[in-house]
Amino acid sequence: MHRPLLRAVGAATALYGLAVAVRPGLLARPSGLAEPDGSVPKATAICLRPLALRDAACGLAMLTAPDDRSLRTAALLRIASDFGDAALLTGTLPGRRHRAMAFTVSVGWGALSVAGLAASRRSERSPGQ
Repeated sequence: MHRPLLRAVGAATALYGLAVAVRPGLLARPSGLAEPDGSVPKATAICLRPLALRDAACGLAMLTAPDDRSLRTAALLRIASDFGDAALLTGTLPGRRHRAMAFTVSVGWGALSVAGLAASRRSERSPGQ
């Protein structure tokens, strides 16, 4: 398992999740969910905060997992969240550019966690396999 990569993904998503929980515009603006003046409608902020806190919780779980089994479980949750975001947001966000960006970012973060888990499978094989 590539623990440093998984822990780095966890730290980054935890920090970003906490930042978005405090300032929903960090996610609303690049997602096309802000008003033309950049303000975030109250209803949008209310809906984004639970997603942000989910990311923070997943990230903290990856960062602080006490053993490989826990880290693997937290990474799988992160992957499911990222790929789920990609599927849902690309079908619902306004504007093609925003949908493409959401897809790219979500799949990219999910792929980093997949890579961290896949590295464990390669490193666990014996040299002759």
